[in-house]
Amino acid sequence: MSAERVARIEGLLKAALAPSSLRVKDQSHLHAGHAGAQEGKGHYDVYIVSDTFSGRSRIARHRIVFDALGDMMETDIHALKIRARTPDEAQA
Repeated sequence: MSAERVARIEGLLKAALAPSSLRVKDQSHLHAGHAGAQEGKGHYDVYIVSDTFSGRSRIARHRIVFDALGDMMETDIHALKIRARTPDEAQA
């Protein structure tokens, strides 16, 4: 299930944000016993670089990622660490 969820997260983010760089890591094993883990939901770390984030606040960037993931935020994801960068920020 984990690899399938990671692939689905990657697919949704690629389709919505056309990232120049994207890394999704499943960190659910680090959170065994947490409420979300008990419900079968996962903990993920996302690093994404996209022009879409230009001129947007950190909160706005996170909302864009949440919107791209849609229902997965309710059904599959308990926690999401997001590092959303513009191409310029990623090179700095």
